[in-house]
Amino acid sequence: MAQPRLVSLAFFVAILISGAHSATFSFKNNCSFTIWPASLANSDKGALSQTGFQLDSGASFSLDAPPAWGGRLWARQTCSTDSAGKFSCITGDCGTGQVACNGAGGAPPTTLIEFTLQGYGGKDFYDVSCVDGFNLPVLVVPSGGPNCNSTSCPVNVNALCPKELRITAPDGGVQMKMLLSYILSQP
Repeated sequence: MAQPRLVSLAFFVAILISGAHSATFSFKNNCSFTIWPASLANSDKGALSQTGFQLDSGASFSLDAPPAWGGRLWARQTCSTDSAGKFSCITGDCGTGQVACNGAGGAPPTTLIEFTLQGYGGKDFYDVSCVDGFNLPVLVVPSGGPNCNSTSCPVNVNALCPKELRITAPDGGVQMKMLLSYILSQP
């Protein structure tokens, strides 16, 4: 079996296939500020072991996904805890009042990265979606698997979004960039 090549990127996900086709999502924050990645499993799939976590600038974190997992990943930004201990974020907030999203999705606007592992024909599927609006550019870059193409929303598309699905920085620019690399190794 060929070994996957790992690349250090802003938002990095590695899919390592073994006999049970387990996956590891490895996140790296190359932003100049803290982000709070989050996940939501599809209704017929189990949640990841952590559904939200803090990722400081330059930090990395890995999270195992069960075989045949499906769901979405996104990043929250400009998060804080108030004096009563309630956690909230300006973008992508899941409304639980905690860092963990515990089965709740991110409030629009948020750029989504969606995965289906071992989907139709045993293949893995992924996409970048702005169906819930846009809060940051993202890129999915597969490596190590046959016929895998990148997909992205690499630029600020807020001007094209309906007003209720836009997020802009005070200077009118995007506050965060996130990059996702999907690494696949074939048996």
